[in-house]
Amino acid sequence: MTGPESEGLQLRRAVCPGSFDPITNGHLDIIARASKLYDVVHVAVMINKSKQGLFTVDERMDLIRRVTAEYDNVVVEAHHGLLVDFCKERDIPAIVKGLRAVSDFDYELQMAQMNNGLTGVETLFVPTNPTYSFLSSSLVKEVAAWGGDVSHLLPPVVHEALVARLREK
Repeated sequence: MTGPESEGLQLRRAVCPGSFDPITNGHLDIIARASKLYDVVHVAVMINKSKQGLFTVDERMDLIRRVTAEYDNVVVEAHHGLLVDFCKERDIPAIVKGLRAVSDFDYELQMAQMNNGLTGVETLFVPTNPTYSFLSSSLVKEVAAWGGDVSHLLPPVVHEALVARLREK
């Protein structure tokens, strides 16, 4: 083995969690920025059995792997349960979250404080690129379902998958 771990150095790890149904350019921007700050960035596709996604978890993971292929330090995984358990199992000390607006901060701060209180994991907030400040997967799906052009909001492969899925319905 070569690299930092073989030399006894601890790799800097972080997780970017979300449902990613589908991954947007806003998500991708946060992942790309995190990949410059950490040695390993885990993208955790969080599974919520009570929600029916447009894409299956496996489809989401495949799309994420395809659009993050240029980042050799990004690992895509699924997780059902508490994010802090995902972090504990993988020795990840930091969660990276994008913030679009003050309304995001109110909710995310509570989650960050709860997560820190449970296991000591830290949450780093990254301000969203203003280009994507309004963007959410839900909004993209709604606009696309009504025939709106969302191609500039998604990586091309994701846009193709979204259009194909909506055609099926």
